[in-house]
Amino acid sequence: MTLNRLPPLNSLRAFLAAARYTSFVKAGDELGVTPAAISQQVKQLEAALSVELFERMPRGLVLTESARAAMPELEKAFAHLARAVTDLQGASIAGPLIVSVIPSFAARWLVPRIAHFIAGYPDIELTLKAEIRNVEFSREDVDIGIRYGRGIYPGLETRLLLTEEVFPVCAPALMNAQKPLRRLDDLRHHVLLHDRTLSGDEPSLTWRAWLQGNDIQDFDATRGPGFTDATMMIDAAARGAGIALGRSALVADDLASGRLVRPFPIQRPAEYAYYAVTPEGASRQPRVRLFISWLEEQATISRNITAI
Repeated sequence: MTLNRLPPLNSLRAFLAAARYTSFVKAGDELGVTPAAISQQVKQLEAALSVELFERMPRGLVLTESARAAMPELEKAFAHLARAVTDLQGASIAGPLIVSVIPSFAARWLVPRIAHFIAGYPDIELTLKAEIRNVEFSREDVDIGIRYGRGIYPGLETRLLLTEEVFPVCAPALMNAQKPLRRLDDLRHHVLLHDRTLSGDEPSLTWRAWLQGNDIQDFDATRGPGFTDATMMIDAAARGAGIALGRSALVADDLASGRLVRPFPIQRPAEYAYYAVTPEGASRQPRVRLFISWLEEQATISRNITAI
């Protein structure tokens, strides 16, 4: 398709916003127009392309397979356009960008998505530093930190990226093993996997609190092997070693691929969430602003996929 035959830019922007939120209402809020205007733009795009982009379901919108496949390239194209506009304004984004991130979140969420950012902004010299500790911006050469906590970071600009739900996950083979998983009480016949790095104010991530919260009594919730890294625990669960309490942000891709399954529909919210933090004023720098914006877009897409 040549440039002069491309669909209107506004209709593509409307589709991307609606796709991120799977909602015409939220897309309208983002773009400052009415939900009806978003719906009309999407319909015009569907007509121009002769492709259905959404299934209109009673409970909301669901992306079609074609729309889901096209989203990464469209996001990349808009990223290129944003970079070109930034360069026209005389504020070059070229240069180093250092991001400090929790190892488990880096391995299971950020790195699987980072190719899109690298392709969209090749002039940004990105460095990801995987580390558990909270970086001290005043002493270290770091631009952005991704932290897991309650969002209380005095002196820093803080943006919420992802909240989490907690639920059991396991390998598909365990569902119909010799002792199949049908009810929560069936957990007593299986190995429980434990995260040994939890703080005392994260009871939702412990088997003891999770089972007590679901009225499962007379159960030794401490038995089973422990892991000092959530990635190891999740990999062990995927390989059939036992059942882990999965956190939605860390297991979303494994659930989507079928590597992990949820034996029960029950879940509970985690006490902590993921936040992007920067020193005050740093978010005005083009590179920092672009990366945080990209993180927020990817977090929105991740929430929608997990919901589906």
